[in-house]
Amino acid sequence: MKNKRFLIITGFIVLAVLSRILPHPYNFTPLGAIALFGAAYFTDKKWAILIPLIAMWISDLILNNFIYTAFFEGFTLFNSGMIWIYGSLILIALLGMKFLQKITLPRVLGSAVGASVIFFIVSNFGVWLTSPMYPLNLGGLAACYTAAIPFFHNTLAGDIVYCATLFGAFEYLKYKAPRLVRAEATV
Repeated sequence: MKNKRFLIITGFIVLAVLSRILPHPYNFTPLGAIALFGAAYFTDKKWAILIPLIAMWISDLILNNFIYTAFFEGFTLFNSGMIWIYGSLILIALLGMKFLQKITLPRVLGSAVGASVIFFIVSNFGVWLTSPMYPLNLGGLAACYTAAIPFFHNTLAGDIVYCATLFGAFEYLKYKAPRLVRAEATV
């Protein structure tokens, strides 16, 4: 029974990540939601970090190598921008571990907003630090964050929609099939 819960949580995360191949607005992704969802429901918290990271990395391999850049830049297992995205994923999972020990609507909503803010701060700091577009001074940092503001609403909307979907579906499953998702998945 323990393995079923682990597989269901992992399956939810994988399905959410697979949604990245569907057409969507820029930054409307499940990144923050999968980190929060894993943090809330995996009993063994190492999986709350590892499963979303692995799922994102595999989807990045597919998207970056076979859809976007295979014809232009060649195959890559990792690019410099991924460290900032994956770093924000880890920070978001840690946020979820702290604030989602009890699942309530205000906590999930607040964590989704926090996830969006973390992603915005970390990923755009990485852009500023690694991109030749911005000078490495406070003015360049401010310009980088300012240029990213139009994308923030999609990040926030994605985190809220995906959190509502993942948490809502899992809580509904717990209600309808409680023995299927009984706590204590320690895989």
